[in-house]
Amino acid sequence: MNIHQTIDMEGAVPARKLRIAPETTTKTLNLALQGGGAHGAFTWGVLDRLLEDERLNFEGVVATSAGGMNAAVLAYGLVEGGRQGARKALASFWRRVSHAAALSPMQPTILDRLMGNRSLENSMPYLAFDMMTRLMSPYQFNPFNINPLRQVLEESVDFDVFKQTRCQLKLSLCATNVRTGKIKVFSNNEISPDAVMASACLPFLFQAVEIDGEAYWDGGYMGNPAIFPLIYGCESPDVLIVHVNPMKRPDVPTTASEILNRINEISFNSSLMREMRAIDFVTRLIDVDVGALSLKRLFIHAIPSDEVMVGLSAASKLNADWAFLTDLRDAGRARASQWLDENFERIGKESSVDIHETYL
Repeated sequence: MNIHQTIDMEGAVPARKLRIAPETTTKTLNLALQGGGAHGAFTWGVLDRLLEDERLNFEGVVATSAGGMNAAVLAYGLVEGGRQGARKALASFWRRVSHAAALSPMQPTILDRLMGNRSLENSMPYLAFDMMTRLMSPYQFNPFNINPLRQVLEESVDFDVFKQTRCQLKLSLCATNVRTGKIKVFSNNEISPDAVMASACLPFLFQAVEIDGEAYWDGGYMGNPAIFPLIYGCESPDVLIVHVNPMKRPDVPTTASEILNRINEISFNSSLMREMRAIDFVTRLIDVDVGALSLKRLFIHAIPSDEVMVGLSAASKLNADWAFLTDLRDAGRARASQWLDENFERIGKESSVDIHETYL
Protein backbone atom coordinates (compact mmCIF):
# COMPACT_ATOMS: atom_id res chain seq x y z
CA MET A 1 0.00 0.00 0.00
CA ASN A 2 1.47 3.37 -1.04
CA ILE A 3 0.98 6.40 1.19
CA HIS A 4 1.27 9.81 -0.44
CA GLN A 5 1.85 12.62 2.01
CA THR A 6 1.54 16.37 1.52
CA ILE A 7 3.95 18.26 3.78
CA ASP A 8 3.33 21.88 4.78
CA MET A 9 5.92 24.68 5.00
CA GLU A 10 7.03 23.73 8.54
CA GLY A 11 7.39 20.02 7.84
CA ALA A 12 4.19 18.89 9.55
CA VAL A 13 1.93 16.30 7.97
CA PRO A 14 -1.67 17.42 8.47
CA ALA A 15 -4.00 14.45 8.93
CA ARG A 16 -6.58 15.94 6.59
CA LYS A 17 -4.04 15.83 3.74
CA LEU A 18 -3.06 12.19 4.19
CA ARG A 19 -4.11 10.29 1.03
CA ILE A 20 -4.00 6.52 0.72
CA ALA A 21 -3.62 5.34 -2.87
CA PRO A 22 -5.74 2.34 -3.83
CA GLU A 23 -3.93 -0.93 -4.24
CA THR A 24 -3.56 -2.02 -7.82
CA THR A 25 -4.41 -5.54 -8.88
CA THR A 26 -2.60 -7.14 -11.80
CA LYS A 27 -4.45 -9.82 -13.74
CA THR A 28 -3.35 -12.20 -16.47
CA LEU A 29 -5.13 -12.86 -19.76
CA ASN A 30 -4.64 -15.18 -22.68
CA LEU A 31 -5.63 -13.76 -26.05
CA ALA A 32 -7.36 -15.47 -28.99
CA LEU A 33 -7.25 -13.36 -32.16
CA GLN A 34 -9.35 -14.04 -35.24
CA GLY A 35 -8.36 -13.28 -38.81
CA GLY A 36 -10.15 -11.13 -41.35
CA GLY A 37 -7.82 -9.23 -43.67
CA ALA A 38 -7.87 -5.46 -43.23
CA HIS A 39 -10.55 -5.92 -40.57
CA GLY A 40 -7.66 -7.06 -38.36
CA ALA A 41 -7.07 -3.35 -37.73
CA PHE A 42 -9.96 -3.64 -35.26
CA THR A 43 -7.81 -6.13 -33.32
CA TRP A 44 -4.91 -3.69 -33.51
CA GLY A 45 -7.09 -1.18 -31.67
CA VAL A 46 -8.09 -3.73 -29.04
CA LEU A 47 -4.46 -4.68 -28.41
CA ASP A 48 -3.40 -1.04 -28.28
CA ARG A 49 -5.94 -0.35 -25.54
CA LEU A 50 -5.11 -3.50 -23.56
CA LEU A 51 -1.40 -2.69 -23.66
CA GLU A 52 -2.22 0.74 -22.28
CA ASP A 53 -3.69 -0.83 -19.13
CA GLU A 54 -0.83 -1.81 -16.82
CA ARG A 55 -3.18 -3.87 -14.66
CA LEU A 56 -3.06 -6.55 -17.38
CA ASN A 57 -0.40 -9.14 -18.13
CA PHE A 58 -0.46 -11.57 -21.04
CA GLU A 59 0.64 -15.20 -20.86
CA GLY A 60 -0.34 -16.70 -24.21
CA VAL A 61 -1.71 -15.67 -27.60
CA VAL A 62 -3.28 -17.97 -30.17
CA ALA A 63 -4.10 -16.39 -33.51
CA THR A 64 -4.95 -16.91 -37.16
CA SER A 65 -4.37 -14.98 -40.40
CA ALA A 66 -4.47 -11.20 -39.76
CA GLY A 67 -4.71 -12.08 -36.07
CA GLY A 68 -1.49 -14.05 -36.48
CA MET A 69 0.25 -11.03 -37.96
CA ASN A 70 -0.97 -8.89 -35.07
CA ALA A 71 0.24 -11.55 -32.63
CA ALA A 72 3.72 -11.85 -34.16
CA VAL A 73 4.17 -8.06 -34.18
CA LEU A 74 2.83 -7.85 -30.61
CA ALA A 75 5.26 -10.49 -29.36
CA TYR A 76 8.23 -8.89 -31.11
CA GLY A 77 7.34 -5.42 -29.85
CA LEU A 78 7.07 -6.66 -26.25
CA VAL A 79 10.56 -8.15 -26.46
CA GLU A 80 12.12 -5.07 -27.98
CA GLY A 81 10.40 -2.33 -26.01
CA GLY A 82 7.83 -3.61 -23.56
CA ARG A 83 4.26 -2.31 -23.73
CA GLN A 84 5.14 0.92 -25.51
CA GLY A 85 7.39 -0.99 -27.90
CA ALA A 86 4.50 -3.31 -28.77
CA ARG A 87 2.13 -0.39 -29.38
CA LYS A 88 4.66 1.30 -31.65
CA ALA A 89 5.39 -1.94 -33.50
CA LEU A 90 1.70 -2.54 -34.21
CA ALA A 91 1.19 1.04 -35.42
CA SER A 92 4.25 0.79 -37.68
CA PHE A 93 3.08 -2.54 -39.10
CA TRP A 94 -0.35 -1.25 -40.07
CA ARG A 95 1.15 1.93 -41.50
CA ARG A 96 3.37 -0.24 -43.71
CA VAL A 97 0.34 -2.27 -44.77
CA SER A 98 -1.36 0.93 -45.87
CA HIS A 99 1.73 2.16 -47.72
CA ALA A 100 2.05 -1.16 -49.56
CA ALA A 101 -1.63 -1.08 -50.54
CA ALA A 102 -1.23 2.43 -51.96
CA LEU A 103 0.71 0.87 -54.85
CA SER A 104 -2.19 -1.47 -55.61
CA PRO A 105 -4.84 -0.55 -58.19
CA MET A 106 -7.50 -1.85 -55.79
CA GLN A 107 -8.28 1.33 -53.90
CA PRO A 108 -11.52 3.10 -52.99
CA THR A 109 -12.61 5.52 -55.70
CA ILE A 110 -12.72 9.27 -55.08
CA LEU A 111 -16.51 9.02 -54.91
CA ASP A 112 -16.22 6.21 -52.34
CA ARG A 113 -13.97 8.36 -50.18
CA LEU A 114 -16.32 11.34 -50.40
CA MET A 115 -19.34 9.20 -49.50
CA GLY A 116 -17.54 7.28 -46.75
CA ASN A 117 -18.00 3.96 -48.57
CA ARG A 118 -15.47 1.47 -47.19
CA SER A 119 -16.12 -1.21 -49.79
CA LEU A 120 -14.16 -1.74 -52.99
CA GLU A 121 -17.14 -3.07 -54.92
CA ASN A 122 -17.38 0.11 -56.99
CA SER A 123 -13.73 -0.10 -57.97
CA MET A 124 -13.26 -1.43 -61.50
CA PRO A 125 -9.81 -2.90 -60.73
CA TYR A 126 -11.29 -4.79 -57.76
CA LEU A 127 -14.18 -6.13 -59.84
CA ALA A 128 -11.75 -7.29 -62.52
CA PHE A 129 -9.51 -8.93 -59.94
CA ASP A 130 -12.47 -10.59 -58.23
CA MET A 131 -13.60 -12.05 -61.55
CA MET A 132 -10.08 -13.25 -62.33
CA THR A 133 -9.82 -15.12 -58.99
CA ARG A 134 -13.05 -16.98 -59.85
CA LEU A 135 -11.69 -18.12 -63.22
CA MET A 136 -7.99 -18.65 -62.49
CA SER A 137 -5.95 -19.99 -59.60
CA PRO A 138 -3.11 -18.00 -57.98
CA TYR A 139 -0.71 -20.44 -59.65
CA GLN A 140 -1.96 -19.01 -62.97
CA PHE A 141 -2.51 -15.30 -62.35
CA ASN A 142 0.44 -14.97 -59.92
CA PRO A 143 3.03 -17.54 -61.09
CA PHE A 144 5.89 -15.76 -59.27
CA ASN A 145 3.90 -15.87 -56.00
CA ILE A 146 4.34 -12.17 -55.25
CA ASN A 147 2.88 -11.17 -51.90
CA PRO A 148 3.62 -7.61 -50.66
CA LEU A 149 2.50 -8.58 -47.15
CA ARG A 150 5.56 -10.77 -46.72
CA GLN A 151 7.90 -7.84 -47.21
CA VAL A 152 5.81 -5.74 -44.83
CA LEU A 153 6.02 -8.50 -42.23
CA GLU A 154 9.78 -8.94 -42.57
CA GLU A 155 10.28 -5.19 -42.25
CA SER A 156 8.15 -5.15 -39.09
CA VAL A 157 9.45 -8.19 -37.19
CA ASP A 158 12.95 -9.52 -36.50
CA PHE A 159 12.16 -13.24 -36.41
CA ASP A 160 15.48 -14.07 -34.76
CA VAL A 161 13.75 -12.99 -31.55
CA PHE A 162 11.74 -16.22 -31.62
CA LYS A 163 14.72 -18.43 -32.46
CA GLN A 164 16.69 -16.97 -29.56
CA THR A 165 13.86 -17.80 -27.12
CA ARG A 166 13.80 -14.18 -25.97
CA CYS A 167 10.02 -14.09 -26.33
CA GLN A 168 8.29 -14.92 -23.03
CA LEU A 169 4.81 -14.70 -24.55
CA LYS A 170 3.50 -18.16 -25.48
CA LEU A 171 2.66 -17.68 -29.14
CA SER A 172 0.60 -20.12 -31.24
CA LEU A 173 -0.28 -19.49 -34.90
CA CYS A 174 -2.86 -21.67 -36.67
CA ALA A 175 -2.65 -22.93 -40.26
CA THR A 176 -4.45 -25.64 -42.24
CA ASN A 177 -2.54 -28.57 -43.75
CA VAL A 178 -3.72 -28.74 -47.36
CA ARG A 179 -3.19 -32.50 -47.83
CA THR A 180 -4.48 -33.81 -44.50
CA GLY A 181 -7.02 -31.12 -43.65
CA LYS A 182 -5.66 -31.06 -40.10
CA ILE A 183 -4.80 -27.99 -38.11
CA LYS A 184 -1.14 -27.09 -37.66
CA VAL A 185 -0.11 -24.91 -34.74
CA PHE A 186 3.25 -23.14 -34.98
CA SER A 187 4.66 -22.31 -31.55
CA ASN A 188 7.41 -19.90 -30.46
CA ASN A 189 10.53 -21.61 -31.80
CA GLU A 190 8.72 -22.42 -35.06
CA ILE A 191 7.59 -18.87 -35.74
CA SER A 192 9.01 -17.59 -39.03
CA PRO A 193 7.83 -15.44 -41.94
CA ASP A 194 6.67 -18.65 -43.64
CA ALA A 195 4.65 -19.70 -40.58
CA VAL A 196 2.87 -16.34 -40.38
CA MET A 197 2.21 -16.29 -44.12
CA ALA A 198 0.90 -19.87 -43.96
CA SER A 199 -1.57 -18.83 -41.27
CA ALA A 200 -2.81 -16.05 -43.59
CA CYS A 201 -2.76 -17.88 -46.92
CA LEU A 202 -6.16 -17.53 -48.60
CA PRO A 203 -6.10 -20.19 -51.36
CA PHE A 204 -8.05 -18.09 -53.85
CA LEU A 205 -5.45 -15.32 -53.63
CA PHE A 206 -2.10 -16.94 -52.83
CA GLN A 207 -0.23 -20.14 -53.54
CA ALA A 208 0.00 -22.57 -50.63
CA VAL A 209 2.94 -21.93 -48.30
CA GLU A 210 5.32 -24.88 -48.10
CA ILE A 211 7.13 -25.61 -44.82
CA ASP A 212 9.21 -28.77 -44.34
CA GLY A 213 7.57 -30.43 -47.33
CA GLU A 214 3.99 -29.68 -46.27
CA ALA A 215 1.64 -27.16 -47.88
CA TYR A 216 -0.52 -24.86 -45.76
CA TRP A 217 -3.53 -22.60 -46.24
CA ASP A 218 -5.19 -20.06 -43.98
CA GLY A 219 -5.75 -21.35 -40.45
CA GLY A 220 -9.29 -20.00 -40.39
CA TYR A 221 -10.60 -23.17 -42.02
CA MET A 222 -9.66 -25.34 -39.02
CA GLY A 223 -9.13 -22.88 -36.19
CA ASN A 224 -10.11 -19.21 -36.17
CA PRO A 225 -8.51 -19.37 -33.75
CA ALA A 226 -8.02 -22.70 -31.99
CA ILE A 227 -8.36 -22.48 -28.20
CA PHE A 228 -6.72 -25.75 -27.19
CA PRO A 229 -3.11 -24.39 -27.23
CA LEU A 230 -4.14 -22.04 -24.43
CA ILE A 231 -5.79 -24.85 -22.48
CA TYR A 232 -2.76 -27.12 -22.55
CA GLY A 233 0.05 -24.58 -22.67
CA CYS A 234 -0.98 -21.80 -20.27
CA GLU A 235 -1.62 -21.57 -16.54
CA SER A 236 -4.05 -18.67 -16.68
CA PRO A 237 -7.69 -19.80 -17.05
CA ASP A 238 -8.85 -16.55 -18.67
CA VAL A 239 -9.22 -16.39 -22.46
CA LEU A 240 -10.21 -13.17 -24.20
CA ILE A 241 -11.46 -13.77 -27.76
CA VAL A 242 -11.27 -10.81 -30.15
CA HIS A 243 -13.88 -11.40 -32.83
CA VAL A 244 -13.46 -10.04 -36.34
CA ASN A 245 -15.99 -12.29 -38.10
CA PRO A 246 -19.58 -11.51 -37.03
CA MET A 247 -21.33 -14.36 -35.25
CA LYS A 248 -24.77 -13.04 -36.19
CA ARG A 249 -26.27 -10.90 -38.94
CA PRO A 250 -29.73 -9.32 -38.73
CA ASP A 251 -30.70 -9.96 -42.36
CA VAL A 252 -30.60 -12.92 -44.72
CA PRO A 253 -28.09 -12.27 -47.54
CA THR A 254 -29.61 -12.09 -51.01
CA THR A 255 -26.88 -10.98 -53.44
CA ALA A 256 -24.14 -13.33 -54.64
CA SER A 257 -21.41 -11.39 -52.82
CA GLU A 258 -23.44 -11.21 -49.60
CA ILE A 259 -24.13 -14.96 -49.68
CA LEU A 260 -20.45 -15.79 -50.28
CA ASN A 261 -19.40 -13.45 -47.49
CA ARG A 262 -21.84 -15.03 -45.02
CA ILE A 263 -20.70 -18.53 -46.00
CA ASN A 264 -17.13 -17.49 -45.24
CA GLU A 265 -18.11 -15.99 -41.89
CA ILE A 266 -20.00 -19.11 -40.83
CA SER A 267 -17.24 -21.48 -41.95
CA PHE A 268 -14.53 -19.38 -40.29
CA ASN A 269 -16.47 -19.35 -37.01
CA SER A 270 -17.42 -23.04 -37.06
CA SER A 271 -14.24 -24.45 -35.51
CA LEU A 272 -14.35 -21.91 -32.69
CA MET A 273 -17.97 -22.79 -31.97
CA ARG A 274 -17.10 -26.49 -31.80
CA GLU A 275 -14.43 -25.80 -29.20
CA MET A 276 -16.81 -23.57 -27.26
CA ARG A 277 -19.27 -26.47 -27.17
CA ALA A 278 -16.60 -28.66 -25.55
CA ILE A 279 -15.61 -25.91 -23.11
CA ASP A 280 -19.26 -25.38 -22.16
CA PHE A 281 -19.66 -29.12 -21.55
CA VAL A 282 -16.58 -29.28 -19.31
CA THR A 283 -17.68 -26.18 -17.38
CA ARG A 284 -21.10 -27.66 -16.70
CA LEU A 285 -19.51 -30.95 -15.68
CA ILE A 286 -17.26 -29.20 -13.16
CA ASP A 287 -20.28 -27.37 -11.75
CA VAL A 288 -22.29 -30.53 -11.06
CA ASP A 289 -19.69 -33.27 -10.53
CA VAL A 290 -17.20 -33.04 -7.67
CA GLY A 291 -15.14 -35.75 -9.36
CA ALA A 292 -14.59 -33.44 -12.34
CA LEU A 293 -12.80 -30.78 -10.29
CA SER A 294 -9.47 -32.04 -11.65
CA LEU A 295 -10.50 -30.69 -15.06
CA LYS A 296 -9.34 -27.19 -15.98
CA ARG A 297 -12.01 -24.53 -15.73
CA LEU A 298 -11.76 -21.75 -18.30
CA PHE A 299 -13.14 -18.26 -17.97
CA ILE A 300 -14.18 -17.03 -21.41
CA HIS A 301 -14.36 -13.38 -22.34
CA ALA A 302 -15.06 -11.79 -25.70
CA ILE A 303 -14.79 -8.47 -27.48
CA PRO A 304 -17.17 -8.68 -30.46
CA SER A 305 -16.97 -6.48 -33.54
CA ASP A 306 -20.43 -7.27 -34.92
CA GLU A 307 -21.71 -3.71 -34.66
CA VAL A 308 -18.78 -2.55 -36.79
CA MET A 309 -18.47 -5.44 -39.23
CA VAL A 310 -22.12 -5.99 -40.16
CA GLY A 311 -22.02 -2.74 -42.09
CA LEU A 312 -18.97 -3.78 -44.10
CA SER A 313 -18.80 -6.00 -47.17
CA ALA A 314 -16.32 -8.79 -47.83
CA ALA A 315 -14.55 -6.50 -50.32
CA SER A 316 -13.63 -4.14 -47.48
CA LYS A 317 -11.27 -6.82 -46.12
CA LEU A 318 -8.91 -5.80 -48.94
CA ASN A 319 -9.26 -2.08 -48.24
CA ALA A 320 -6.05 -0.93 -46.58
CA ASP A 321 -6.75 2.79 -46.91
CA TRP A 322 -5.19 4.47 -43.87
CA ALA A 323 -8.36 6.33 -42.89
CA PHE A 324 -10.30 3.05 -42.93
CA LEU A 325 -7.66 1.22 -40.89
CA THR A 326 -7.51 3.94 -38.24
CA ASP A 327 -11.31 4.04 -38.00
CA LEU A 328 -11.28 0.29 -37.30
CA ARG A 329 -8.45 0.80 -34.79
CA ASP A 330 -10.45 3.46 -32.97
CA ALA A 331 -13.51 1.19 -32.92
CA GLY A 332 -11.38 -1.59 -31.43
CA ARG A 333 -9.98 0.73 -28.77
CA ALA A 334 -13.47 1.89 -27.84
CA ARG A 335 -14.79 -1.68 -27.53
CA ALA A 336 -11.77 -2.72 -25.45
CA SER A 337 -12.26 0.26 -23.12
CA GLN A 338 -15.91 -0.66 -22.67
CA TRP A 339 -15.01 -4.27 -21.97
CA LEU A 340 -12.40 -3.29 -19.37
CA ASP A 341 -14.82 -0.94 -17.60
CA GLU A 342 -17.51 -3.60 -17.43
CA ASN A 343 -15.51 -6.78 -16.86
CA PHE A 344 -12.05 -6.21 -15.38
CA GLU A 345 -13.13 -7.39 -11.92
CA ARG A 346 -14.45 -10.65 -13.41
CA ILE A 347 -11.04 -11.72 -14.73
CA GLY A 348 -9.85 -14.71 -12.74
CA LYS A 349 -13.27 -15.22 -11.18
CA GLU A 350 -15.85 -15.99 -13.86
CA SER A 351 -16.63 -15.81 -17.57
CA SER A 352 -17.96 -12.49 -18.80
CA VAL A 353 -19.92 -14.10 -21.63
CA ASP A 354 -22.62 -16.75 -21.51
CA ILE A 355 -20.86 -19.45 -23.53
CA HIS A 356 -24.05 -21.38 -24.26
CA GLU A 357 -26.01 -18.31 -25.36
CA THR A 358 -23.20 -16.71 -27.38
CA TYR A 359 -21.71 -19.71 -29.17
CA LEU A 360 -24.25 -22.53 -28.93
